[in-house]
Amino acid sequence: MENIKVNLALVLQQIEQSVQLAQRDENSVRLLAVSKTKPVAALEAAYFLGQRAFGENYVQEAVDKYHALSHLTDIEWHFIGPIQSNKSRLIAETMHWVHSIDRKKIAQRLNEQRPSDLPALNVCIQVNISGEASKSGIILSELDDMVSLVKSLPNLRLRGLMAIPAPQHSHSDQCRVYEPISQAFLELSKSDSMIDTLSIGMSGDLAAAIESGSTMVRIGTAIFGERDYSAKL
Repeated sequence: MENIKVNLALVLQQIEQSVQLAQRDENSVRLLAVSKTKPVAALEAAYFLGQRAFGENYVQEAVDKYHALSHLTDIEWHFIGPIQSNKSRLIAETMHWVHSIDRKKIAQRLNEQRPSDLPALNVCIQVNISGEASKSGIILSELDDMVSLVKSLPNLRLRGLMAIPAPQHSHSDQCRVYEPISQAFLELSKSDSMIDTLSIGMSGDLAAAIESGSTMVRIGTAIFGERDYSAKL
């Protein structure tokens, strides 16, 4: 697990450098360690190096890790993958954040299924900014209606927007693709102080995302390495 220590330090350094280049405030960008398919031991290693927020794409894997690491009481679980209706209860009962709200039905189910003894579920609305049919997310013209719905649900707390753009060939192209969601986020955050999260940026476009206003970047392989298929959760 020594590689995780080195990798995590490098990623945090890249974030810091990108923040400085973008002339943004120190600590204005959080790291979400994308831990899908990674063994529990890898998450523990990152946790004991100071990482607290972990992102999962697959519901059953996320729930299994939630239970396996329940002794780490300040760990923060983020669900970042597509949500099937029949899996929404498991997410509502275990996760702290959901980044992939893109259907009113899913938002309503999460609200109804969130246990009363837990705080409101932090959520981001996923926006399809590249117009890819294969990608989840609403289009920006639907954003106002989705924002109104989520804000009306007492067991959800709208924190911001998320996007996964199509790969671009240059830094300037990456920034161009992010411009519409960055502007939409700015407008939302001006009207509601609780909206403070723009979840954009992965390993390949981290600098452009931070220049575009990202407050949370999602990094996986650069921290944990490629999947070891012999490892057990």
